[in-house]
Amino acid sequence: MTGSDVIQTAMNQAVRDGVFPGAVLAARVSGTIRCLTVAGRLSSDPASEPVQVSTIYDLASLTKPLVTVTSLLLLIQTGQLQLDVPIHSILPDLEGAPIGLVSMRDLLTHSAGLPGWRPFYERLETKEIMPGRTEPAAIRDAVLHLIREEPLIYERGEKSLYSDLGFMLLGFMVERVGGSSLDRYFQEIVAKPLEAQPLLFTPMMAASHAITPPVNRATIAPTEWDNRRGRLLHGEVHDENAAAMGGVAGHAGLFGTAEAVLAVSGAWLNAYLERSSTLDGALVREFTRRQSRVPESSWALGWDTPTAPSSSGRYFSPEAFGHLGYTGTSLWIDPKRELEVVLLSNRVHLSRTNDTIRAFRPMIHDLVFQELVRSVGSS
Repeated sequence: MTGSDVIQTAMNQAVRDGVFPGAVLAARVSGTIRCLTVAGRLSSDPASEPVQVSTIYDLASLTKPLVTVTSLLLLIQTGQLQLDVPIHSILPDLEGAPIGLVSMRDLLTHSAGLPGWRPFYERLETKEIMPGRTEPAAIRDAVLHLIREEPLIYERGEKSLYSDLGFMLLGFMVERVGGSSLDRYFQEIVAKPLEAQPLLFTPMMAASHAITPPVNRATIAPTEWDNRRGRLLHGEVHDENAAAMGGVAGHAGLFGTAEAVLAVSGAWLNAYLERSSTLDGALVREFTRRQSRVPESSWALGWDTPTAPSSSGRYFSPEAFGHLGYTGTSLWIDPKRELEVVLLSNRVHLSRTNDTIRAFRPMIHDLVFQELVRSVGSS
């Protein structure tokens, strides 16, 4: 049995165990895709189509590193942003508020004092601020005001608390400095040069088609039945706050395939290894280095690093970096092994309370390492 066969068996078993209705796993070693495995179906409906390599998933918080962090790095690379200046210099709306004094580094390490999450979508609805009725700029201004008014819950730098709110602010910073909406900036500056397609926001909305080609709904894996929205979410973002922002936000909203994710991860890995890349190597190594300013934190700049127990399993090196997505997605990159692993699934389709993926993630990463990396080293 080959390494890919062993991984396929584990993926099929995960479907039977109810970890997810279907998934795609892609693993690349030293620039070569060694495993591109699919399992299961698009949904729990036995009549639904089988998952394909080309299946598009809601990437959830992989939006953070793929879109927001990559965009910020490029803006720093061109001298348009700096890591350690107060963010009110970029977002003047925050001047005079405590959050305006924090830096981009604080936001990227989740140590700015912000809470992890707030139901802004409910507050916006009560004010009748919502997509289709309100201009996108006005929605963003309203969200920015809500974050400005949110009390900080700990002292800046005291600890790390994973925060969607901080990445909403970082997304706004990309828009202000980049001079266009986050989805448009990402497509023009990141996705197109890297040929990372399909990797896009709002795949079912006509507005997105001016930026990216139309997407066939049948190629998208649905996420969850949403009682609040009264429908199965299929091609629209699962995250409620991102949905309230029109599907485009710094913390969530990106959709894509495993191979498209690899196109961006490859740019990070190549830059780290000082190979040809659109990204600067020194900046990439800084962004992926665990930051020492925050006590007991595993965070680099927008990327996480392995700390036992880690979703990356037992074998990824301390130099590795990665991120998870709530819908059942993940990306881990180990520059020491030249290993990239992308797992895309819609585990929330069964129920957002389905957390069996917690045990599956480290197991499958261990298996990928043992079958694809260790076997190379021993051959």
